[in-house]
Amino acid sequence: MTTPTSLASADPGAAAAAPVEIAEAPIQAGRGYWGSVLARLVRDPVAMAAAFVILCIVLAAIFAPLIAPMDPFKGSMIRRLKPVGDATYWLGSDELGRDMLSRLLYAGRLSLFMGVLPVVIAFFIGSGLGILAGYAGGWINTLIMRVVDVFFAFPSVLLAIALSGALGAGILNSIVSLTVVFVPQITRVAESVTVQIRNRDYVEAARVSGANPFRVVRVQVLGNVLGPVFVYATSLISVSMILASGLSFLGLGVKPPEPEWGLMLNTLRTAIYVNPLVAALPGVMIFLTSISFNLLSDGLRSAMEVRQ
Repeated sequence: MTTPTSLASADPGAAAAAPVEIAEAPIQAGRGYWGSVLARLVRDPVAMAAAFVILCIVLAAIFAPLIAPMDPFKGSMIRRLKPVGDATYWLGSDELGRDMLSRLLYAGRLSLFMGVLPVVIAFFIGSGLGILAGYAGGWINTLIMRVVDVFFAFPSVLLAIALSGALGAGILNSIVSLTVVFVPQITRVAESVTVQIRNRDYVEAARVSGANPFRVVRVQVLGNVLGPVFVYATSLISVSMILASGLSFLGLGVKPPEPEWGLMLNTLRTAIYVNPLVAALPGVMIFLTSISFNLLSDGLRSAMEVRQ
């Protein structure tokens, strides 16, 4: 089992280079494949605990205007860096006297948005490119995969920083940068799985029966490829959140005064010797969310019997 710390320290693109094996799941009477996957996932206590944490964080972010006790943008210089447990500021206050609980709740919106959206976009683009390369083969496969190899020549963290620096700071540019980072990784996995599926007997039978390539891909290939690719994509969400927070920490992501966990870490770094617990709260939220997505991804991989 990997952790967000190991994912952040190592190049996450290296995981995509590993071949993906698809285990044959036993067919249970009266229950389809996805029903069996759900049943196995529900029986995994670690995955269910991670899913519960993610659900709580998502709901807290959605209903932040109703839950937040104060205005996250309103500060008071005479109430700077209040400690955790203060009667008015339950989780303390930041360097400008703004309520930390309110800012953490609102920051979850941007942090989740910037962590999930690039992976979702990369999932659709990378899956399409990978399936095309794996099924078509020949010069199409060579062209797509050699372009992918160019992106693999750069560490993911450095590539994200370079792209964000070239495009400029901002939410949209950060999302574009992270999407470019993840598309090659998902493309590699999708191509690897498609090559395996393409040589299966039922795909050969469909081709021999006269079905056109588009129908073969849509009916025989797509459903078998998207499962393993989806599992891999979910594992990238934790990496995406860490990278997005890192970009904001470096001033290449969200701009002040918008609340975002990475940006909050940056603005509170000067207060770490004065009030270390308050300064660490955004980092705790990043860690908790990232590890929850990672544990849920591991549980989903086990439930779908996909081995890397």
